[in-house]
Amino acid sequence: MPLDHLQHVLIQTTDLEGTKNWWVDVLGLEVGPHPDFGVPVYWLYLNGRDVLHITTGGKDVGENRRRYLGQESEATWGSGVVDHIAFHATGLHEMMAALDARGVDYRQRQITDQNLYQLFLVDPNGVKLELNFPAAEAVGLKAEVTAADLD
Repeated sequence: MPLDHLQHVLIQTTDLEGTKNWWVDVLGLEVGPHPDFGVPVYWLYLNGRDVLHITTGGKDVGENRRRYLGQESEATWGSGVVDHIAFHATGLHEMMAALDARGVDYRQRQITDQNLYQLFLVDPNGVKLELNFPAAEAVGLKAEVTAADLD
């Protein structure tokens, strides 16, 4: 059975509120309900589905966290073993304007053989994000790098 959609990604952070606020304010996710795990957590929703879970991390997490989720890494910065999190998106120009207005840096990429125009950006914890837009939305734009530029 093939995968249908990304269910969720968990990010561990030392700044739970700041991370939640960034995802809500910059990318428009919504805070929604979650089970009580006995640990601080936010579940963020996109179109009615929880897609991003945020919890505290680092070396000083509580026993509930270790017992329930385990802890493979004490990292709280960078993507670790996860290189990036990808989302399909629409409204390329509107997203770029919103990112510019908030001072969020991003890189533009294009994959011609997949008809995708991509924005790459980094959240407050150093997690890399890939936003994939239909290439038809990129009229008038020129990516810094295209897949054809790579050896």
